[in-house]
Amino acid sequence: MATVLYITAHPLDPQESFSLAVGKEFIEAYREANPTDEVVHLDLYKENIPQFDADVLRGWEKLRSGSSFYQLSEAEQDKIARLDAIVDQYVAADKYVYVSPMWNFSIPPVLKAYTDATSIPGKTFKYTKNGPVGLLSGKKALHIQASGSVYSEGPLAEVEMGYSYLKKILQFYGIQSMEAIFAEGTASSERAPAIKEEAIAHAKEVAKRF
Repeated sequence: MATVLYITAHPLDPQESFSLAVGKEFIEAYREANPTDEVVHLDLYKENIPQFDADVLRGWEKLRSGSSFYQLSEAEQDKIARLDAIVDQYVAADKYVYVSPMWNFSIPPVLKAYTDATSIPGKTFKYTKNGPVGLLSGKKALHIQASGSVYSEGPLAEVEMGYSYLKKILQFYGIQSMEAIFAEGTASSERAPAIKEEAIAHAKEVAKRF
């Protein structure tokens, strides 16, 4: 049995979001194909994801300097404990499905905050004399991304910083198996329904072998 983190980063629902609509169809098909796997849905707009603020940075520095966890302030304890729980849940999973729109050529802020929370030395990667090494080899990931224009190829490919960013982060963790499903060009009202159906069909195919 595998554990799948189904990570969504859109504040609306599948009826209003292309990325969530495709993601919903994917995860339903995945559950049907893998009935014994555990799927954990993380709606990042409903999760408590601490920012790397002064409490977190000062708390970490105190811990590095020899202070115990219980010597930290209440705010430092709460935020650091929550970040520990987030990354531990992430490390324990076997597969990751990210679902997000492209906003301003990149990912939504909540997804960036989540990748910060999972990019923890000693958990998802480690430092060595030869540079950082990922610790999550053997795991796999999928990114479902919707965008108003086409960015996976063509003249706008050079400004695509959603999937490309996430892919680099996961490679940094040691995850080399990553796929993408793009619902692109949705700003065209005439083409949008067909684009969504094509992406859903692709998602169902990927779900059978993911």
